[in-house]
Amino acid sequence: MIEFLNLKSINRQFEKEFKEKFACFLDQGKYILSEEVHSFEKEYAAYCGTKYCIGVSNGLDALKLIFEAYKILGVLSNGDEVIVPANTYIASILSCSNLNLKPVFVEPNILTFNIDPDKIVKVISPKTKAILGVHLYGQLYNVEQLERIAKKHGLLLIEDAAQCHGAVFLDGRKSGNVSDAAAFSFYPTKNLGALGDAGAVTTNNIELANIILSLRNYGRKSTYENEFKGYNCRLDEIQAAFLRIKLKYLDSDNNKRREIAKYYIDNINSDIILLPFIENMDNHVFHLFVIRSNKRNELKEYLKIKGIETLIHYPIPIHQQKAYEEFINMRFPVTEQIHNSVLSIPLHPLLSSSDSKRIVEALCNFE
Repeated sequence: MIEFLNLKSINRQFEKEFKEKFACFLDQGKYILSEEVHSFEKEYAAYCGTKYCIGVSNGLDALKLIFEAYKILGVLSNGDEVIVPANTYIASILSCSNLNLKPVFVEPNILTFNIDPDKIVKVISPKTKAILGVHLYGQLYNVEQLERIAKKHGLLLIEDAAQCHGAVFLDGRKSGNVSDAAAFSFYPTKNLGALGDAGAVTTNNIELANIILSLRNYGRKSTYENEFKGYNCRLDEIQAAFLRIKLKYLDSDNNKRREIAKYYIDNINSDIILLPFIENMDNHVFHLFVIRSNKRNELKEYLKIKGIETLIHYPIPIHQQKAYEEFINMRFPVTEQIHNSVLSIPLHPLLSSSDSKRIVEALCNFE
C-alpha cells in the first residue's frame, strides 16, 4: 500500500536532532515561553520576511487572536463582515463566527480553488471590514488583486496561511508577508509540522503584535497584571524546539514536493482526470496535490484496489455543514462542484520515484 502520508517516517529523519533537543529541554527545565519559543519566533519571522512572529497554540487560535486584536484596536467590531472563500476548511470560518464577525462567502476560481477576486467586489458592503484569504492546498491566492481590492476599499487583508509555508510571490515576498497579518498552523501533517498542535501569527504591525503577545498569555501586562481578557494560547516550548529543527529543511522539502508535482503534471494523461492549475511553481508548495474527476468516487475505489491511499479535501462545503445550518439554503455551485470532484493523491518529500511512477501509471489507466 502506498500510504497517503506516514508521519512516523517523515519525523524519523529528524530523530537524532529531536532527541538531542529534548535532552537539552529536560536539562534546562524551562517549559513555557522560554528560549526555544523566542528563538523560533525570531527565526520564523526572518524566514517569512516579517518584523514579528508570535507563536501560539494552533492555526485556529492564530486567526482568532488576529481578529480579537483588531477588535481591541478598534478596527473591527461585533457584526462586521469578513469576506471569506466558500471553498476552505471550516477553521477559516470558525475564526470569524467565534469572534462575532459575519462571514460573507465568495466562490473560488474553478482552476486554482482559491477565492475568485472578480467576485469579491460584488459583495462588499458598508459593513465589510476585512478579507480573509486562504492559500488553499499550498498555492498562494491572487496576491496582487486581493491587495489592490483591500487597499481600494480600505479593508484589512488577512492570510490563512495554514497550508502554505514557504510559498513565494512574484516580488519575492513569502506567505505570511503578503497581508496585514497571517495565521499559520503547524499541525503535524503540514509542510512545516510540529509533533502536536502549534501555530503562529506573522505581521509587520507592532501594535497588533504586542496585543497578540499579551492575548495569548491571559492578556497579561506583567505576571499578575492583566490588560485584556485574554486566553491561554501559548506555543509549547518543546514544539518550538522541534519546529526550529524542521524549519532548516523546509525549503528543500518544498522543492522535493515541487519536483514530484511537476512529474505528476508532465506525466498524468487522462481525459477523465483534471490536474491542478499551476500559474507559477514558486507560489505553490504542494501541501496537497488535488486532482478532479466527475468519477471521483469510482477513481478513489479504483486506486484503493491498486494499493494507493487517497483522501478528499474536503467532502462537505461549509454552507452544507450542520454547524452552519444558517447557511444551508445558500447555493455556491462552483464550490459544490469542487467538493464533489476533488481527490488528493499522495505527495510528500519521502515519496519514492517508483511509487510516483506507480501512481501515474494507475491514473493513466483509469477508465
